[in-house]
Amino acid sequence: MPFDVDRSARDESTEAWRALLGARRAARELSDGEPGLPPVGAPGRAARPAIAIPPDTLFAPLLHSDPARPFVVAQLGQSLDGRIADGLGESRYINGRRGLTHLHRLRALVDAVVIGASTAIADDPGLDVRHVEGDNPARVVIDRRGRVPPTLRLFRADGARRVVVVGAGARVAHAPGVEVLRVREDADGFAPADLVAALHAAGLRRQLIEGGAETVSRFIDAGALDRLHLIVAPVLLGDGPTGFSLKRPRRLSDCDRPPTRIYALGGDVLFDCDFSDAGSAGQRQQVEMADPQVE
Repeated sequence: MPFDVDRSARDESTEAWRALLGARRAARELSDGEPGLPPVGAPGRAARPAIAIPPDTLFAPLLHSDPARPFVVAQLGQSLDGRIADGLGESRYINGRRGLTHLHRLRALVDAVVIGASTAIADDPGLDVRHVEGDNPARVVIDRRGRVPPTLRLFRADGARRVVVVGAGARVAHAPGVEVLRVREDADGFAPADLVAALHAAGLRRQLIEGGAETVSRFIDAGALDRLHLIVAPVLLGDGPTGFSLKRPRRLSDCDRPPTRIYALGGDVLFDCDFSDAGSAGQRQQVEMADPQVE
């Protein structure tokens, strides 16, 4: 059945999803603490138990991540032939309802969703969680030259943090409440590690790199991802931009083969790829079929 864009895809929030949201909020309290109090677990303040989430479930790596360091997950949706849009630039909707729901769940579980300037200008995305229960993340745009117009939807005042990351010499003019982070850059732009560190220092630890393809590719090339969620739809586009463009020259024997779990999302297939240090220290290739356990 084709995806009907006029039909609400809002998830009705199962018990499993609500448990994940509870774990998310507990994890945020454990890592962020409360104003005026020492961090949880510090002398004089005992740690509170977090809600238990089985370690082998889809979102467990994000929720169980080390609170002392950033956790970075990227998400990309594409066709069977590796296209993220058709030859005319149309990308809504390559993935089906459950793929879209998964993206909104990711947004609800992270602190910030990050996109590049080109994606912001071309798509004007809302970057909210309207299809699931949960809180909107901070919306971050990488705008090296300050070319993203302040009228885009990601800058709307709805209670979520709004952040624009610019180069040292960029001039920006945004509405009050929009945060401006200046990050050092080189000829190739911002180093992903520097961007991750700047967002972490701003209190945004769990980061979702949502696009576009060039931004996600740069993070893969730089080894700056902990996880990649790649959703493949059963459609052949035949033309259009591809999902990844990696710069590192490599022989087949040298290619990355991250440990991967595969989930069925209706007609789509989700590849959950582990790029973390723990994953890369494991087997060269491990592919496991799994059940997402959130229906």
